[in-house]
Amino acid sequence: MDDLCESLIELITQTSTNLPPDVRAAMGLALDEETPESQAAQALNIIATNIDMASEDEGPICQDTGMPTFAIHTPVGVNQLFVKRAVRHAIVEATRRGKLRPNSVDSLTGKNSGDNLSDETPVIHFEQWEQDEIEVKLILKGGGCENKNIQYSLPAELEHLGRAGRDLAGVKKCILHAVWQAQGQGCAPGALGVCIGSDRAHGYALAKYQLFRCLDDVNPNPVLAKLEAEIMEEANKIGVGAMGFGGGVSLIGCKIVAANRLPASFFVSVAYDCWAFRRLGVRLDAGTGAITKWLYRDPAEPVKRMARTEGFPLTGREVVLTPPLTEDAVRQLHVGDVVLIRGEMFTGRDAVHAHMMKNAPPVDLRGSVLYHCGPVMLKQGEQWTVKAAGPTTSMREEPYQAEILRRYGIRAVIGKGGMGKKTLAGLQECGAVYLNAIGGAAQFYAKSVEDVYGVHLMEFGIPEAMWHLKVKDFVAIVTMDSHGNSLHAGVEEATAANLEQLQTA
Repeated sequence: MDDLCESLIELITQTSTNLPPDVRAAMGLALDEETPESQAAQALNIIATNIDMASEDEGPICQDTGMPTFAIHTPVGVNQLFVKRAVRHAIVEATRRGKLRPNSVDSLTGKNSGDNLSDETPVIHFEQWEQDEIEVKLILKGGGCENKNIQYSLPAELEHLGRAGRDLAGVKKCILHAVWQAQGQGCAPGALGVCIGSDRAHGYALAKYQLFRCLDDVNPNPVLAKLEAEIMEEANKIGVGAMGFGGGVSLIGCKIVAANRLPASFFVSVAYDCWAFRRLGVRLDAGTGAITKWLYRDPAEPVKRMARTEGFPLTGREVVLTPPLTEDAVRQLHVGDVVLIRGEMFTGRDAVHAHMMKNAPPVDLRGSVLYHCGPVMLKQGEQWTVKAAGPTTSMREEPYQAEILRRYGIRAVIGKGGMGKKTLAGLQECGAVYLNAIGGAAQFYAKSVEDVYGVHLMEFGIPEAMWHLKVKDFVAIVTMDSHGNSLHAGVEEATAANLEQLQTA
């Protein structure tokens, strides 16, 4: 199978960089349906621009390329060990080319393998079938939405929804709760794969497998088809909206399977995926490994542009921030302000925050902007290039952020999904602000990086290192200010009320 490795590299590249047509269509509907000029509409416009940029430049749609998960069918007699070796080789090569971010971290030592390989990564599921071709499906599901997966054990008491029993009404409550609890941290509008029943482990696997279905298909089980349609209608009344900014489109797909369960157990397993729903597949000649057919997409069909406008339309009301920032300048910002950052910033996420709780930072952070980001980086000679640089979920830094603001004089924090009460109090106390960038818009933000000045704490690996960047017109929205206001808290409260209304309807 001389062509197998190159076929797999092409599958990985296209999955990472080119959103499938069914997801594009769903996002196009979201663009059309959202209230014009709202914050959710602004977010969707940036998302659409990013989708176009990723396809045109073959750059990762989102910098978090997740845990690559392959579902592979092979004819009887095909050597699956050979196919597995080819998959692993393709993963390493795609990582080297900057199509995947090195995401495989040793759970005991914290060391990043650097090539996306370990004994258990990537994830590969093999199954034999009686057809004469090999089928390979791939899904790239990032950590932000992976963290919003959720599993319910019925009966249960659900926040704002009350008792969920062991029936379809109880299942529906669980699924609606899953949409609500993700808020902006899962990069809404999202898509759900759901399994009703099975055991804990297989239920999650079956839920994730539902994400291999097309968003526009119809469930062959009429009971589940009806439930999927009801979920789509009711979930979009909750009001989470794009990026959790509030809005009319919170969900672009819901796919449900039912599996027999034990008498003592009734699980509802939910796999939450973000708008950057990266899933493709191919059929391969079992003799040569060459691609004979693409799944989900027709490469002969031209890729239609998503963006309704070029880039992010400026209004003239944007606030330009030039670090180092003063407390006075930051305290003049309020929730809803759109800012353009021009100058230096530093990235810092989980490992950097934990490090700074015990050690001084490697640079002076007074007046600085700290970006919760794990970029995709390529080194060409001695110079690093940013290949993808969207925000990561900020809530993971909630245990650290307020204290780090106090110690080091940081004036602005950028991320996605917002932060909690502890950070909000820290912003108010220290005279700092939280800026929400658009989750998944990795190409959009990479284009705003003019230079890479250097890198610190590289021992943590590329995603977790502290990168020193120069940016121009980096766009973000103030969602938590130094006056105690939080858009995220407001949306969560409003959507909780909407959820309660759905429960009583």
